[in-house]
Amino acid sequence: MNDEHEREFRDFVAARSPALLRTAYLLTGDVHHAQDLLQTALLASVRHWSRIRRRDEPERYVRRAMYRHQVNWWRARARRPEVLAAEPPDRDARADHSAATVQRHALMDLLRRLPSRQRAVVVLRYYEDRSEAEVAELLGISLGTVRSQASRALRKLRAYQAESYESPGYVRAGR
Repeated sequence: MNDEHEREFRDFVAARSPALLRTAYLLTGDVHHAQDLLQTALLASVRHWSRIRRRDEPERYVRRAMYRHQVNWWRARARRPEVLAAEPPDRDARADHSAATVQRHALMDLLRRLPSRQRAVVVLRYYEDRSEAEVAELLGISLGTVRSQASRALRKLRAYQAESYESPGYVRAGR
């Protein structure tokens, strides 16, 4: 942004901020959230200032940015409503996470025993939950190869897991 554009933007902010802040307050109902909303909209506007000022519609652009950001905020709140509590919930500090840690390490050991292509297919297909077509495209292999590699990998993982259950040092988690 050159000096002239920066000066114009500063002048615009100084002149129009009170009116824009009132609008932001009406949208949010909270002074602090309104200030954040206005700052977010102004930040989005400064990035495109040269284009906005050419169209001679800077206030319209900022107001539209505020509306859109606020609508997005409302949508996010609707998906994840905030639950207020007088006291933070207690967490069991004594919770034992060792079984989950042991399982995670055992799974990693089993995956390391697979050939690299089979390991990649298993991770993409089952851990990242990708479709067979996506895995084929990502790895540059055919759909049939994805299916056969997944089948072989799962067969090997089951066999490796059965071996580890039969080993004399195996202790089942939680027993």
